[in-house]
Amino acid sequence: MRFTKEKKEIILSYLLEKIAEGKEDIPHHVAEEFGINLNTVHLYITELIGQGKIKRVKRGEYQLISDRHEFHFTRDDEAMDDDQIILGEELAPLIDDYPENVCGIWDYAFSEMVNNVIDHSEAENMYITILQNVKETTVIIRDDGIGLFHKLKEHYGFRSFSDIAAELAKGKLTTDDQNHSGEGLFFTSRLMDTFFVYSDGHFYSRDKYDTEWESYVPKGEMKGTLVFLSLANDSKREAKEVFDSFTDEDGGFQKTEIRLASVFEKAPVSRSQAKRLCNRLDEFEEAVLDFSDVSWAGQGFMHQIFVVFHNQHPEIRLIPVNMQPDVLVMLRHVNPEFAKEVSEKK
Repeated sequence: MRFTKEKKEIILSYLLEKIAEGKEDIPHHVAEEFGINLNTVHLYITELIGQGKIKRVKRGEYQLISDRHEFHFTRDDEAMDDDQIILGEELAPLIDDYPENVCGIWDYAFSEMVNNVIDHSEAENMYITILQNVKETTVIIRDDGIGLFHKLKEHYGFRSFSDIAAELAKGKLTTDDQNHSGEGLFFTSRLMDTFFVYSDGHFYSRDKYDTEWESYVPKGEMKGTLVFLSLANDSKREAKEVFDSFTDEDGGFQKTEIRLASVFEKAPVSRSQAKRLCNRLDEFEEAVLDFSDVSWAGQGFMHQIFVVFHNQHPEIRLIPVNMQPDVLVMLRHVNPEFAKEVSEKK
């Protein structure tokens, strides 16, 4: 059966997507989804194998083929003094034919993360790995410096990793406020499909730690920091839309968003946890508190945020989202009026 070029591209894209997901019995699944015969699916699979885009693992199971590019820079290299040199020589040529919006995202994210190594890490070496397949591009940046979390802990006196995670989630966090805004990691984490930082034995990501990422972390004790960035090659995300959602008309960074599940390993219960969460929120005009995957929260925690902090800073808009029933019950208990507003907005 012959299809139009457009329909064939749709089938191929779907086939590659399912392979990327690790789905088994791919041929039968695709044939059933599009109502086509198995011979047609096998012809498309053979074509993709011939193009070097996929490989057969076993009957009905395939994998995307990734090109791997490795780079090593030291403080003695001129390139280590300029993120744009590294971008122009290493990443840019590999993504030259990607859509303009994707190139723009990589330009920003890659430059920000490389700059962090250059300016903050105190590292002697930087290692960059770029993995590319037909669906996505992954960049892993590793250094042998002081370690991001260790440096933040020393600079600010944070007592726990949860404190560090909470502050990173807000943005505007930097150990050099004379030269840096502290926005790079915040926006990069929201521009990428997958983002995490590993340092000092801890992971920070916008979502809960995914054990599949463990394969990207060197075995044994790792000195320094590792940053993992991954983005679909045909992503529709626009950098401007992401920036606009957190900035005002003048471009000021006035809105933040904190996903509580990425900060607290267990249900947050105490006033001290809430106080640490609210630290520096007065630097913003609006704070979105995302309660996704938080099944319950303690009375002291909720009262400190939605009564004490809310009354102390009425000018700051607190916007709780994705509250599960038991969390909303606790909000009603500490601040019925605020809970009513949240319920009416659902």
